[in-house]
Amino acid sequence: MWHSVGLMRILVLGQNGQIARSLVERSKACGLETLAVGRPELDITNRASIDKAIRLCNPDIVINAAAYTAVDQAEREPEIAFSINRDGAKYAAQAARAAGLPIIHISTDYVFDGKSQRPYRETDVTAPLNIYGCSKLEGEHAVAEAAPEHVILRTSWVFSPFGHNFADAMLRLAQDGTVRVVDDQTGCPTYAPDLAQAILDLCASWSKFNLNGLFHLAGNGETSRFGFASQIFQSLATRGAPKVVVRPITTADYPAAAKRPANSALNCTRFQAATGIRLPHWREATDRYAARSMAVNSGASR
Repeated sequence: MWHSVGLMRILVLGQNGQIARSLVERSKACGLETLAVGRPELDITNRASIDKAIRLCNPDIVINAAAYTAVDQAEREPEIAFSINRDGAKYAAQAARAAGLPIIHISTDYVFDGKSQRPYRETDVTAPLNIYGCSKLEGEHAVAEAAPEHVILRTSWVFSPFGHNFADAMLRLAQDGTVRVVDDQTGCPTYAPDLAQAILDLCASWSKFNLNGLFHLAGNGETSRFGFASQIFQSLATRGAPKVVVRPITTADYPAAAKRPANSALNCTRFQAATGIRLPHWREATDRYAARSMAVNSGASR
């Protein structure tokens, strides 16, 4: 169902998350009309609630950015994690199919066990180490089964000026001038506004790209958590923020409820080959994040 005139209309399931907020922020500049819905108006675990949202919005495409992302808490609340990440994904895909719409579903690098010595490809075997990863993997399967016209995008280490994420946690932990950060976990930091732009570009040229299936889409390049944190504070310091000492530690030094993959870097060449879209390098994105953070903290508007 494509509108012959006017703006393309996109319905985003999920409202307060980093990706949903970035999609809404970037859509106006792209000439797209994006509506993000979340609780209490939307209950992703209720099929009728999703059907209603689609009926009211009358979109051209559905993006499922709703997710339970509290990785450690998921170990204590597996039922809730699966109800949102698996069942909610299934209901979203079923509702999109019933309305004759394509769906873009956001997934995660945590579907892998981290044993690979290279960035993961879409064809690599999945073996999640935690409840969050398991629930997201089952969500992928549910979407693929329920909606013939779908794109599943796995992404990695998402950070943004919005909400809770690794970069935000680093800023909070650095108040005393020193942070200890794991140096034996590798991934691809992905700036949510960049990810949102790529998704919107995909939406705007949906019929041209004619994509279907599973793709990886993450920031260009890879680093450790320690390397990522070091770049965050370096970028902030060049803009006048107080210097922060970043000390490397091991995963064993920082026990957590959920196991993390040692390597969850994603190979994104399949998506790039199909669309020509490649996300900026994570260092450059981190620099833009730092600039925005400093502007916000100084009371400037962007």
